Amino acid sequence: MEPHQAADGLRDLLVWLEASGLGRAMRGAGVWAYGVTNLVHILGVSTLFGSILVLDLRLLGAWRRAPLAAIATPTVPLAIGGFAIAALSGACLISTNASSYVGNPFLLIKFPAIFLGLVNALVLSFIPAWRERRVREPTAPERGRLAAFGGVSLACWLTAIGAGRLIGYW
Repeated sequence: MEPHQAADGLRDLLVWLEASGLGRAMRGAGVWAYGVTNLVHILGVSTLFGSILVLDLRLLGAWRRAPLAAIATPTVPLAIGGFAIAALSGACLISTNASSYVGNPFLLIKFPAIFLGLVNALVLSFIPAWRERRVREPTAPERGRLAAFGGVSLACWLTAIGAGRLIGYW
């Protein structure tokens, strides 16, 4: 796919989203609906990133005395829940005036960063040291591989958050 085709596809998606029932409902719900949805989005992102931060720091070698399973057991469900809340509320927010984001470079940074963060998490779920975290601690070589996943995760989510914050200033 050519870059201009991808840009056209994104523009078409944004225009469709703004014209959708969700976009109409968000615009018709009043200023308080947008404000509350924005608050919910921030809470979702905070829950996602707070959980991811703790888990990724553990993968990078922090708190090595704490078993990986002890850190992952509470953080993974919180991260999943935070992501679901952030994604749903984010769709509501962007639908309000989606076409105004056409050409916004930070949108073109945020969504690929989120995609890469999700792919990183998916690939991590297939790594033996991760799958076996409840029955054993990772070996030294496995800790190095897990650290790489933690570093990529932090980079992706920090990029997504930073770009998301900057979208409104473009």
